Amino acid sequence: MKLRNVIYCGDNLEWMRKMPDEFVDLIYADPPFFSNRHYEVIFHDGAEIRAFEDRWKGGIHHYIEWMRERCFEMRRILKPTGSLYLHCDWHASHYLKVMLDEIFGYNCFRNHIVWSYRRWPSPGRQFQRMHDDILFYAKGEENTFNVLYEPPSESFKRRFKGKRQVLDEKRKTRKLVADEETKGLPMRDVWSISIIAGFSKERLGYPTQKPEALLERIILASSNPGDLVMDPFCGCGTTLAVAQRLGRDWLGIDVSPTACKLMKRRVEQVGARNVEIIGLPMTIEELKELKPFEFQNWIIGAMGGTVSERKVKDMGIDGYTFWERWPIQVKQQEKVGRPVVDEFETALQRYGERMMKAAKERKNGTFRLKGIIVAFSFTKDAYEEAARAKSEGLEIELLTVEEVLKEFAK
Repeated sequence: MKLRNVIYCGDNLEWMRKMPDEFVDLIYADPPFFSNRHYEVIFHDGAEIRAFEDRWKGGIHHYIEWMRERCFEMRRILKPTGSLYLHCDWHASHYLKVMLDEIFGYNCFRNHIVWSYRRWPSPGRQFQRMHDDILFYAKGEENTFNVLYEPPSESFKRRFKGKRQVLDEKRKTRKLVADEETKGLPMRDVWSISIIAGFSKERLGYPTQKPEALLERIILASSNPGDLVMDPFCGCGTTLAVAQRLGRDWLGIDVSPTACKLMKRRVEQVGARNVEIIGLPMTIEELKELKPFEFQNWIIGAMGGTVSERKVKDMGIDGYTFWERWPIQVKQQEKVGRPVVDEFETALQRYGERMMKAAKERKNGTFRLKGIIVAFSFTKDAYEEAARAKSEGLEIELLTVEEVLKEFAK
């Protein structure tokens, strides 16, 4: 089983259970929060869209048990000198703390880190909730830890005029030294790091994306160059990208095929080579098990197309071929019939009118109109309707998922 610089697609519990004991130096885990929110994700390039649910119908105890299984495996695969940073928020942090005390041991708790940030406030009957919680646990007493330092405040610098106050290790007293003689004050457990602004180059459109500065601090503190950093809830791959940039090896897992493809591109942009994604769905049966948005993304991605940025009032158009910009509609269904083809004809005609208008404005009046519907199978009536539309000058190609697998996903 490959364990370094590789991405696994699928349930992280299943993949971790296949991994050996004690081989990971650092785990950063940012699981779905117990917040009962639903996200629709439009990634930065407008070509990748996915949805995931952050809902736990069984309540908080169901969520904690779901996490318990995974945290048990995380501890098992950590080296004796390894550490876990579990990212959470006020919904479940206290429940997760008790659960982690049971798995790691009460004495292995190192810090409750508060990540403080600012954003546009919303009214409510409470103080603004402007922080996340990160629970830091070590597997053993001799965990890897590099002391990080924070710069002195402006008031401190004005007060001591180029001097810094440090502890004299021999005399156990405090003394003033020249500014350049000390690294500064050891970092506290309250971190003020800005969230990713909407205009930031970092932003990929992922709703729970964490800033690279946050992961950089964690990786620098609890690993060394050449160590293995693991993220079992990779999302858009921030942990992997920062680990790659800082000279660490990495291992990522995510249940979303779309996210896995995104993070592969991201780590390659910072120097990773020959990155492999293991576990991407490649059979009809596996594709049937995907959630609707994941299925849609997989099909359009396999065809080399781009996903439509609009998820409402999209006229039934889910994406477009890359070069010709022909509309694609994806149906995760068997026996798609005539009504679907009829509705797609209308959407195609409206799209053609818009494109012809744009072509005329560019003084380039040539535009070939074609549309593609992809489904597991089609009825005889669907093929007849597509043939009738073609005889009237409107080309609609009906592609089965099996044909997409054979022709596009090689």
